[in-house]
Amino acid sequence: MRLRDELTFSSGDADEKEEVIMDQNLWCSEVNAGLSSGKREVVVGYALTSKKIKSFLQPKLECLARNKGIHFVAIDHNRSLSDQGPFDIVLQKLSGKEWRQILESACSIFRYESLTSSSGGGLKDYRQLHPEVTVLDPPDAIQHLRNRQYMLQAVADMDFSDSYGKVGVPRQLVIKRDASSIPELVNRAGLTLPLVAKPLVADGSAKSHELSLAYEPYSLQNLEPPLVLQEFVNHGGVLFKVYIVGDAIKVVRRFSLPDISKWELSKDAGIYHFPRVSCAAASADDADLDPTIAGYGKMPEYEQIFTDFLLSLVQGKA
Repeated sequence: MRLRDELTFSSGDADEKEEVIMDQNLWCSEVNAGLSSGKREVVVGYALTSKKIKSFLQPKLECLARNKGIHFVAIDHNRSLSDQGPFDIVLQKLSGKEWRQILESACSIFRYESLTSSSGGGLKDYRQLHPEVTVLDPPDAIQHLRNRQYMLQAVADMDFSDSYGKVGVPRQLVIKRDASSIPELVNRAGLTLPLVAKPLVADGSAKSHELSLAYEPYSLQNLEPPLVLQEFVNHGGVLFKVYIVGDAIKVVRRFSLPDISKWELSKDAGIYHFPRVSCAAASADDADLDPTIAGYGKMPEYEQIFTDFLLSLVQGKA
């Protein structure tokens, strides 16, 4: 069974849905190149948070995808995945034990069917009718990246001895519980203040983006575990964010924590709290960064890159 061709939206009322589709079709009329006959559709079932749907599934992306024969379809969380589709790709970024079990169970079913079917002309014919589902990304991969303890480990494990310039990784310490023990643990680890305190889990919530700068030993016990403490290095208030989609790599500049002087720190009671600073809307007065540069808000040309990547996944299984 092939799902319907219409793009679906899982948030907003009926009037809002109609307005979005109308604007989308208006945009499509300007860029529509048409889908060449004979090309089969690629169905991408998505299970995303409402926040991610709003920011990622923009009309420009959906129109470009439609012109390439890619259709995004919302996954019903209240139904078994095996009863939906067939999907060529499942795009998901949800957490929670129940969703994880549903996803892993469905993937096992799809793999089992694709390997054991004896209908018609055998395995090849069956897989043309029921392609094996590709999951972006597997739950284990997402879980690994959600933990800030491991984010810098890949860089720390690399050998940059022959690289141009200096590449360093700040030393860090993971605190899972008992804030009263933090001063002693920091001293034992030999970390140098000030320290950036980051929530251990990066789950996309507002709280997970709350950063603090601790610069007095006595203030450390006022932090809230679980968290990661990293040595802070002044870096001009700018960071470089690296996007990787398949073989495509894009680097953009974003605002970061501003440089901190001893005089500024003396005005606070040991802990300096920062808002979310690395998002597109963040600002830093002292950062030498033009907000109009390409890619400031999002990954540059992500629509073209991402749709090409989706097609490459399906073509690679053909």
